Amino acid sequence: MLTLYWAPNTCALAAHIALEQAGADYQAVRVDFGREQQRSPEYLRVNPKGRVPALVTDRGVLTETPAILLYICQSHPEAGMAPLDDAFELARMNAFNSYLCSTVHVAHAHRMRGYRWADDPQAIAAMQKKVPQSVGDCFDLIERELLQGPWVLGQRYGVSDIYLFTLARWLEGDGVDPERFPRVAEHRRRMAESPIVSRIVAAQLSPA
Repeated sequence: MLTLYWAPNTCALAAHIALEQAGADYQAVRVDFGREQQRSPEYLRVNPKGRVPALVTDRGVLTETPAILLYICQSHPEAGMAPLDDAFELARMNAFNSYLCSTVHVAHAHRMRGYRWADDPQAIAAMQKKVPQSVGDCFDLIERELLQGPWVLGQRYGVSDIYLFTLARWLEGDGVDPERFPRVAEHRRRMAESPIVSRIVAAQLSPA
């Protein structure tokens, strides 16, 4: 059985939805950030990075959302959540997921976790002030160039859609009006209507 370590309102939602979508045999373990469980010795033995998600497999622990999503796709090919039979399309999926991880998520993190990059309060405040623009610029690119429609890779639904949905849910909190991006907003609405997605979102929002 797989074990997913997650926390509410984090990118771990993507892995959680993907596991459910794949019909994987897994258990989900909540990490309480309010009590700083991610920094506890017990959790650091699971993931020395002190972050979520972490996926415990029979061969070891995987971290980083793009890697976990790819693992789920390859270990559950019958779910059809990645173009495993097409090297170019699979690379395109990984390129999109990497952009979400390395650029979009980092721009979002400047709002609450500027201390990762600076100690000067004024520098942290400047990063926070920039978030609506930097996140907005990222989603402008997704809207214009990267979201093929109706799904990220075109006609084929997959884990990139789950990952995009996860980060698009943060737009309002980042001071960005999602209606600036009609295609992204419509994609988010369709994703939210999925029974699997709505069930996992509700489960993550329920009290511990």
